[in-house]
Amino acid sequence: MLLESVRLALRSVLRNPLRSFLTLLGIVIGVAAVIAMITIGSGTTERVKEDIARLGSNLLIVSASRPARGGASFTPRRLDQRELEALRDGLTDVTAVSGTAQRQQRIVFGAQNMGADVTGTDAQYFIARDWNVAEGRAFGDMEGGVGGNVCLIGQTVRQELFGNGDPLGQMLRVNRMSCEIIGVLEAKGTTGFGQDQDATVLMPLTTFQRRIAGNRDIGAIYVSARDGVSTERVGAQIEDIMRQIRRIGPDQEDNFSVRDMTQIADTMASATGVMTGMLSALAGVSLLVGGIGIMNIMLVSVTERTREIGIRLAIGAQERDILWQFLVEATVLSALGGIFGVLFGLGIAGAASVALGIPFAPSLAVIALAVGFSALIGMVFGFFPALRGARLDPIDALRHE
Repeated sequence: MLLESVRLALRSVLRNPLRSFLTLLGIVIGVAAVIAMITIGSGTTERVKEDIARLGSNLLIVSASRPARGGASFTPRRLDQRELEALRDGLTDVTAVSGTAQRQQRIVFGAQNMGADVTGTDAQYFIARDWNVAEGRAFGDMEGGVGGNVCLIGQTVRQELFGNGDPLGQMLRVNRMSCEIIGVLEAKGTTGFGQDQDATVLMPLTTFQRRIAGNRDIGAIYVSARDGVSTERVGAQIEDIMRQIRRIGPDQEDNFSVRDMTQIADTMASATGVMTGMLSALAGVSLLVGGIGIMNIMLVSVTERTREIGIRLAIGAQERDILWQFLVEATVLSALGGIFGVLFGLGIAGAASVALGIPFAPSLAVIALAVGFSALIGMVFGFFPALRGARLDPIDALRHE
């Protein structure tokens, strides 16, 4: 019975292909918009999480900042070695605490040169940033302490300056100093803001301060919390230590900031989810419009087939048979729109993923829900026309011209 009803419904749809297409258009657009928005939103969320993960696991970044009421002319107090050591001594639930300082510099090898981020840091930086060495080795605590003229380069620097050559052991000129390349870092890729993390040179912090910066300032302190430890808890400990060592009173504002990358990732993912939900809700209006279109077309179909309905009722068909026929027809019509809408939406999402450089992350549950909801739309909006057809008087229906 069901298969026969579906077959008759498909034949009715194919009988008027243009009208059926125009009827499906609202459903197709609505479902396509919902699928595209949710898929793009999921891909954006995944991209945000990947970008944050590239910075390091359970990472918190401490940096100097001016109080909100300090005014634009207020100069923030820079971080220093004493604060770095205080955090290392006072924090217990962490795997690494690393001080860094960074500047954009022109680096030169032979006749080749390029701009790169030159970062002075220590051995714990590689742990805090989850950054492994692909070739060679990292500098140790001894080299960091004495300020050895050694450095590691990112994959972009290697490609630009050395091509397929071996950079290990070569001397790289950074500003007015030379350093020996002892390692090549694994590729990190670009951030969501387009920054190339592999266009970098790492050297001991002492060397950077003495030979590049000309001061003992620290730009930021990277803190990596242990797995299973709340970053909020570690952040609170950092604030307590920093306020104490900077002698900030209870009624005074912080002159430093602690950024929790896990919270930032969750916040950005939540914001993306809210935007996706809002856009999907707007796209859902098209589904409502499509449902109204299906109801109108089914009313027309009932009117056109009044004589057919009368003949079926005259030869013994029950009201429920007529109701079932038109209800299945409306459901099949709407479900077809849902299927075409899913395919169209996935196509849009795939093109957007390539253009925006985000992962293509379709959800089978969302796809099944979209098709099911579109079929439900057809069932709901097709019920009234089906009921109207089922309640026709057989005699009046047979007289209809």
